[in-house]
Amino acid sequence: MTRTESRIDHSSKQAVDDPTKARAAAQPRLTTLILLSALAVLPVNMILPSLPKISAAFHADFALVNLSVAGFSIVTAFLEAIGGAISDRFGRRPVVLTALSVFIVASIGCILAPSIGIFLLCRMMQACIGPCYSVALVIIKETSSDREAASKFGYLAMGWALAPMVGPLFGGTLDQLFGWQASFVVLAILGIAAFLLSLRELKGSRPPLSGMGSNYLASYGLLLRSARFWAYTLCMACSMGVLYVFLGGAPLTIGDTLDDSSAKLGFYMGLVPAGFILGSYLAGRYAARIRIGMILVTARLLTCIGLATGLALSLSGATHVLALFGPCIFIGIGNGLTMPAANSGAMSVRSDTVGTAAGLAAAMRISGGALIGSIAGLFLERSPMIHTLFALMLISALLALLAAFWAAIIEKRVS
Repeated sequence: MTRTESRIDHSSKQAVDDPTKARAAAQPRLTTLILLSALAVLPVNMILPSLPKISAAFHADFALVNLSVAGFSIVTAFLEAIGGAISDRFGRRPVVLTALSVFIVASIGCILAPSIGIFLLCRMMQACIGPCYSVALVIIKETSSDREAASKFGYLAMGWALAPMVGPLFGGTLDQLFGWQASFVVLAILGIAAFLLSLRELKGSRPPLSGMGSNYLASYGLLLRSARFWAYTLCMACSMGVLYVFLGGAPLTIGDTLDDSSAKLGFYMGLVPAGFILGSYLAGRYAARIRIGMILVTARLLTCIGLATGLALSLSGATHVLALFGPCIFIGIGNGLTMPAANSGAMSVRSDTVGTAAGLAAAMRISGGALIGSIAGLFLERSPMIHTLFALMLISALLALLAAFWAAIIEKRVS
């Protein structure tokens, strides 16, 4: 071999072995991943304004039709728990394309359904889109450094938060103009667009090199034995618990101060998701420059300070609406900062179980938050007072802060 040929061979090998170049080549556009994450949550409540018309169209009880929302959420949570593990076994691209294919067919099935039974079956099939959010997180994680991933997760979370906010308004407008089927037509079109984009851009996704992805129980066991994984996941679960306590308790305790106006209550409760979008934006802007543990501690301190202020104001007898809802915006800001950073940390535990970690963390976050919200509901039922609501939210926020400190300590030891 001549010196020139050797130099060419060495350069070619270096290009192949260079992880930075390989990472860049495999990285899809962030807008595509944001579309996937938004589409994973948009169908949850987009059809809410259409439920009465769907009930009338199929001559079905409203309670039965309502299963199209509650059942969808349950199936989504289950599929999120296993979707990440399946992507570790078969790769990210096949899982996304399969989920989108089923979603498109199911959306068309909802339009053409001849009976309420077929409609509900197709609606449950639509839930296959749920794991696309976790897989989008995984793809970012695999094509970015830890801090870059936390930053991009922030922008992804903005799309994930905006979709359920605008979903009912968008679906209601479509229903009024074109009928209840229009929402499913739009969902099918969005699914086709996401499928075509994913088909073109997710070419670099592949299963992990090790065999761990094929042993689901072993993968779950390794993660559940990791203190690091528990620290990040508990921080997310307790942070989500604060939100669930607020969503369940605010109408019961604060609604009376608004003269029982549902419109006003909905407007002021919207401060929390608005805060989440702000927090997610800040995470996207600055997370790449700051350690994950520092972000978590700062985020949880902000929430605790805000809720402690709200508790103090409520105990002092303040009744102005901003004194009650203003501190709650820090729930959204704190969660908007927490989720991207904690997700990035949870998926950093093992490089061969990134998808499993994303799905398991999502399931634990949802179930843990729901459990905290349910327990808080028992106390609020006995004492439906504003200061009780703030106290319960503050307790959950303090637990999240402790988990954040735990995660920061572990991160410092690892680094």
